[in-house]
Amino acid sequence: MLCRIDADAMRLVPHTGPLIIVTNHVNFLEVPIIYTQLFPRDAIGLAKRETWDNPLLGALANTWSAIPLDRGATDLRAMRMALQSLDDGKLLVLAPEGSRSVDGRLRRGHGGVVQIALRSGAPILPVAHTGGEQFWGNLKHLRRTDFSLRVGQPFVLVRPDDDDGQLSIGREMRTQMADAVMRRLALLLPPERRGVYAEATAEPDRCIRVLGNPGGAPV
Repeated sequence: MLCRIDADAMRLVPHTGPLIIVTNHVNFLEVPIIYTQLFPRDAIGLAKRETWDNPLLGALANTWSAIPLDRGATDLRAMRMALQSLDDGKLLVLAPEGSRSVDGRLRRGHGGVVQIALRSGAPILPVAHTGGEQFWGNLKHLRRTDFSLRVGQPFVLVRPDDDDGQLSIGREMRTQMADAVMRRLALLLPPERRGVYAEATAEPDRCIRVLGNPGGAPV
């Protein structure tokens, strides 16, 4: 009733196996749309702990088995629950921006997705959406919103070697890897929606190994 949804690309999401889906975070709209489009696969996401302060939103988060996240600190409990969900073969949906952009332009991604991906070994699949940024304006004028989803190439993060040949991941490298993940997501968006990743190109990143091409080359 509220949206015209173009989700044909979601058929490319693997039907089995653990998977981290990274997506852009515009407003509340993408959560129910992406969740229902992934059905019947068991998808779990992270939600800010304050979500449960609202009885209605808290009930919805519980329905979706969302993992409460304390954004003000390193939340080891949320990390363990996220890793367990992947170990159980579920889909973990993450929005690395951490907060809503509202205008639909990408903000810089945080490093939590890097930690989860490296510790779990699970592949990452970028899923970008557009249209949600127009929702409130359309609703005000009683217009339906055109909401579109695009699916990119699955990939895994490759942990770098330091100068001594030991595996390591410091803050700087974690930031670089998070940016690499976000660039793969940005390439699925129109140029005007890429935000801080406006200069993203399809050039290979040394920390990314592409696994396949279910959604077509990200252009």
